[in-house]
Amino acid sequence: MSDSTHRRRYAIVGTGARARMYTRALVHEHRDQGRLVALCDSNRTRMDVHNRIVAEAGLDPVSAYPADSFTRMLREQAVEEVIVCTVDRLHADYVVAALEAGADAITEKPLTADLEGLRRISEAQARTGGRVTVGFNYRYNPVHRRVRSLIASGAIGEVGSVHFEWLLDVRHGADYFRRWHRDKDQSGGLLVHKAGHHFDLVNWWISARPEEVYASGRLFFYGQENGLRHGLAGDYTRGHGSPEAQEDPFALHMADSPDMRALYLEAEHEDGYRRDLNVFGAGITIEDDMSVLVRYDTGARLSYHLVAYAPWEGYRLSITGSRGRLELDMVESPHTDTAAHGPEAVRGMHPHRPDDVTARLWLRKHWQAPEEIPVKVGEGDHGGGDAHMLATLFGRVDDGIRPDHADGGHALVTGLCADASMASGRPVRVDELLA
Repeated sequence: MSDSTHRRRYAIVGTGARARMYTRALVHEHRDQGRLVALCDSNRTRMDVHNRIVAEAGLDPVSAYPADSFTRMLREQAVEEVIVCTVDRLHADYVVAALEAGADAITEKPLTADLEGLRRISEAQARTGGRVTVGFNYRYNPVHRRVRSLIASGAIGEVGSVHFEWLLDVRHGADYFRRWHRDKDQSGGLLVHKAGHHFDLVNWWISARPEEVYASGRLFFYGQENGLRHGLAGDYTRGHGSPEAQEDPFALHMADSPDMRALYLEAEHEDGYRRDLNVFGAGITIEDDMSVLVRYDTGARLSYHLVAYAPWEGYRLSITGSRGRLELDMVESPHTDTAAHGPEAVRGMHPHRPDDVTARLWLRKHWQAPEEIPVKVGEGDHGGGDAHMLATLFGRVDDGIRPDHADGGHALVTGLCADASMASGRPVRVDELLA
């Protein structure tokens, strides 16, 4: 727990949309545990948006530093912990610099985007002894915690296999193909950026580490060629200001949202970053349909599938053991439509409708009738995972869930091995990748 006489000093680097969750937490519900003392970004306009959040909470704006002054910020503001929300390929730069300066680091998932970054973080952590936390918020979802507790109790015996199917619908999935994530050099692809959540859950649920990975994947739905083949392509570069995009359900209309207009449209003049590219345009280097097989050090196997163009959103999980099987069906959005919903709705954005989220968990033991295990999805984003994670990060609770650099590394190498396997067409051993 945090010392009530000292509020830990935090800085945020990377002030896009996701970082707002941390800014709001530190100036509202967790202001007694932590103090936001600085922001750092290459874009001054986005930092100004975050400082407006600070001012609206009745606090004085915090110091804002350009990206090339990160280490100076750490020194001048006596930062104790850095929250890293930059593009994935830059995570390692800021985590390592924070550790070397004597600060701890919290990083949005994934830990980093490539093997070099993983090595740099691991070496810096070993050298400094600093704490690195990865923002795997799905661990904190109460349904996922229930799955772990059932497995740990021996309810299904020794785990032999896991089948995990994750569906991103055509609204949420599309969003990865209109922003920087569409460039594999920036994000590592969806098997690093998105599936890292899921690989971490499996590692955590079954207390295992990956040893060998085989994967196959392709860009089937998004991209210029596929859009033309499927009759979905629109003749525009970006959603904003394009008459051709007005009736396209795949187009993002940022001007609909004061928040997105402030964070992105009004910030473009500084760095040229466009958040609303055509998902059926050129230049996409990530896959949208991927299958992965993983062998773990316990002998368990995982079959995993991620698709980013489904008509509904959710996931199916089956974990089979020596004494039975757990089956989880989670629906996050039962269908997609072309309408925007609610006062904050943005055409083209994935709507957050908590009432749509449902979960059913079954325990099927050998020789016994199936038993439905009561579960309740938490309130807020990611099934309540975000709120619980923030409470852990800022010291209100300590329940042993907090994932560290090693956990982040195990999830990352699963994705990196999968990418390497797709490139080579053969299974890739983790020890070979790390050699």
